[in-house]
This record gives sequence, C-alpha cells and structure tokens, in this order.
Amino acid sequence: MVASADTEIFTKHRPRLFGVAYRMLGSRSDADDVLQDAWLRWHGQDTAVLASAEAWLVTVVTRLCIDRLRQVQQERLSYVGHWLPEPLVDLADAAPEIDLFGSAMLAPSPEALLEQHSDVSFAYLLLLERLKPEERAAFLLREVFDNDYPDIAAILQKSEAGCRQLVHRARERLARHEETGERSATPRKPLRAASSPVSREAHDTLLQKFMQAVQSGEREAMLGLLAEDARLIGDGGGKVASFPHPLFSGARISWLYYANIRRFGERIAYRAAWINGSPGLLRYVDGKLESAQVLETDNGLISEIYVVRNPDKLAAIARQTLAA
Repeated sequence: MVASADTEIFTKHRPRLFGVAYRMLGSRSDADDVLQDAWLRWHGQDTAVLASAEAWLVTVVTRLCIDRLRQVQQERLSYVGHWLPEPLVDLADAAPEIDLFGSAMLAPSPEALLEQHSDVSFAYLLLLERLKPEERAAFLLREVFDNDYPDIAAILQKSEAGCRQLVHRARERLARHEETGERSATPRKPLRAASSPVSREAHDTLLQKFMQAVQSGEREAMLGLLAEDARLIGDGGGKVASFPHPLFSGARISWLYYANIRRFGERIAYRAAWINGSPGLLRYVDGKLESAQVLETDNGLISEIYVVRNPDKLAAIARQTLAA
C-alpha cells in the first residue's frame, strides 16, 4: 500500500518528534505513546491550512509531553528505588524495528548519538528531572533544538519574556545542582565539557577491556578500569532486586561483578553496546536480557555505572536484540 501524503509527512518528521519527546520524558515507551497520540491528532487535522507541518507537529508533541510529564513526575515520586531513564541501545548488527508506518525505528547510530552525547546521556536526562515541565520544554527547545524565542513562545503559548524567564530559571536550577555536587542518584558534573574529548576508539577499547574483565571475573583488571570513587546506581522498579542506594567505590563495584560471575558462571554473558551515546553492556542470564548497563567515563576510567534492570524498560531492547 502506498503511504498517504500525510503519513509521509509525519514519518519524515518522526525522528525530530521522537527526539523532543524522549528528552522531555526520559522514556522510550512514553515517547512512543505521545507520538501515537500526535499521529491521531495529525490524522484528523486539515493539513492544507497549516503554514508549517513541522511547527504544528512539534507544538502538539511538546504540549502532550508537558501534560504527560506532569503525570509521570508524580508517579516517579512513589517509584520504588532509583528511577533511571529507559535506555536507547544501538547495535551495529541489529535489524531495525518497524513502526506502524513501516519506517525504521532503530535507535540512532553511535555516531549520531555521540554528536548529541551531552543531551541524551543518562547524566543529562537525570539532571533534567530537576526541572518543572514547562521549564524543561523551554530549556530543551532553546538549548538543544536551537529554537528562537518567538517560536518557543508560540509552542508554549506564552510571551517571549516569559519563555526567556523559563530558560533562565532552568539554567540557574541546573547550575546550582552542579555547584552543590550532591552525592545522590543524580549525576556529578553533567554539564561540564570534558577538557579533552575522548575518541570513539578509546571508548571502544575501554568497553572491550571491561567486558572481558567482568565476563572472566578478573577483579584486578576491573579495578584498573574503574575510578577509585566510581559509583553504581541500579533501577529495578520494585519488580526485580536492585540496590536501594548507590554503591560507591571501584573496589566494591568490582566485588559485585566478581560475585556475579562466581554465582552464575557460564550462565552469564555480556554484549557490548552503545547506550544513549555512552559505552555500555547488555547482560544476559540463561540467554535472557537481565540488564542494560551504561558506563560513564572520566579521565579514561569508568566513573559511573547505571544498571537498568526494570523489565518494563528492557522490553524494547530485548525485541531489538532478538531481531539481530
């Protein structure tokens, strides 16, 4: 069946719309729900009267995200354990998923994610959780998507002065958090640019070395790759076991990986992946995806490990890797 013109327009703009929704919500499933709702509204819209289809779609998606974010922020207050974003995984050998429009839905390529590393990383998304919905929308539209204030005002239905104030408050809120250096489930120094960019090849090398070390249980090798003050944060969502508090120190983290390989032996397997623009691991137990692990690095060492174990957040990755 030949796609209609309206479907082609929506599919063309879908990557940008998903980019807005995912950064607003930190959840692929929630972003997909918003896009489905936007599609239904688009399908019922007289597109001939629109000055800009893209502007209309971005406006609808942003407003839907604001409403959805108000709801999920309340839900996350009662979330069991630490809430982490739903991972976007890129696998070079993975077959793309197909959405209801017949278009590829595979997460962006590693190169594309790395180009946008600062605004899709777990650290950045966790930091954005500190913003109110309208602040987050204004901040992302301005800082990530480079919209002018008149466009932001039209999307949010506010004055330009009001939008400037929203962005200003968001910047101040994020800067205050960075200055405090809180040792919680939120990231350390997420907005500070690295003094010397690390190449993809260096990340690949570190990832392969760490995967080999944890797969073989070589604890000394793990210690050589982990920062002394490394931190591990887990998300089980109350559905599977996870740490109620962050696990601090490279030594303790290395013992955790060592204990896992001692417990599961050959039943445990790791697969390298790029997750939200960072090196990562997919861990399988008895052939079933058990966790997605994001490795954040600093000065050539692993400084943060985010372990997503909530089955709801792994479902899309399991389907993606199965297709591969």
